[in-house]
Amino acid sequence: MTPQTNQRPIYWSLFNHYAWNFYIAATEKGLSYVGSQNKPFEELAFWAEKRFPDSPLMEDKEKLKPYAAELIEYFEGKRTNFTVPNDFQGTDFQIAVWNALCEIPFGETKSYSDIAIQINKPAAVRAVGAAIGANPLLITVPCHRVVGKNGSLTGYRGGLEMKKQLLDLEIVPSE
Repeated sequence: MTPQTNQRPIYWSLFNHYAWNFYIAATEKGLSYVGSQNKPFEELAFWAEKRFPDSPLMEDKEKLKPYAAELIEYFEGKRTNFTVPNDFQGTDFQIAVWNALCEIPFGETKSYSDIAIQINKPAAVRAVGAAIGANPLLITVPCHRVVGKNGSLTGYRGGLEMKKQLLDLEIVPSE
């Protein structure tokens, strides 16, 4: 995959809401990065250098406000899906997987093989796993909703503790 080479800035901010603490970043086109819980700025810088090699990183809390607002609503139980625009940078296959993740309903989970079948690549379960692992938009592109075939928690860029916390947030109380 060829990373984009251009000079458009990547705007970033530290998202901090109660116990949640991670970096977010966006281009003029949309949200492009949601970081792992409590990880250093270097995680964001490494991603930006790989995906947008010639773009300057510019701190701009104001530009990130719409994205932060939707994340806050999610964490407060007032939002079940995200409506802000995304700016994915990946292969066609990765983007197909990430779009499939966005179709997993709030409070539900799917297996890696479910996603492979959904994108009409039933034999590509490992490649689906790799694409999910490369998802730059934790939470908003809900890769935390993908579990092992037996329902077990599996790898997550933000760590299994973050994955468990996100899944617990999405438990809908039965009436």
